[in-house]
Amino acid sequence: MNTPTTRSLLVAIGLGLAALSAAQADGGRMMPRDMPKAYMAECAACHTAYTPGLLPARSWQRIMAGLDKHYGTDASLDDATVKQLSAWLQANAGTYKRVVEEPPEDRLTRSAWFERKHREVPASVWKHASIKSAANCAACHTGADRGDFDDDNIRMPAGVNLGQRWFWKD
Repeated sequence: MNTPTTRSLLVAIGLGLAALSAAQADGGRMMPRDMPKAYMAECAACHTAYTPGLLPARSWQRIMAGLDKHYGTDASLDDATVKQLSAWLQANAGTYKRVVEEPPEDRLTRSAWFERKHREVPASVWKHASIKSAANCAACHTGADRGDFDDDNIRMPAGVNLGQRWFWKD
């Protein structure tokens, strides 16, 4: 039965499977499209709005429960916003192999995979005025706000000297 309807159905199924495959290949690292406006307004006001898939659900739970002492800062939010963001972070938390570990102090920059990916970055680079810390992903990753950390989309921050550039790809 090779009818136009059958062919259309098979094409639709194939496209659906391709889209599902692409989503699974990403492993939850890209920024979900349903990001609450409060996430950008509250979280990205102080640091990179981390893609929820970069940390496991338990880490997000602890982070949201401790906003009054958020890495040395009071980042308290009203109960409704905490509830909304917590639900969204839990729904989009990382579940793939490299993220299931809970990093020390729930710090993304202390996770084994982060340290492995950035092992060649000298400590002096993290302290550079245009970077300030390892938590400032957007200093080097041009797509950090979208959860795109592809090595092909890295830029060298302004002012990094030649001695510190050796690990950047040209």
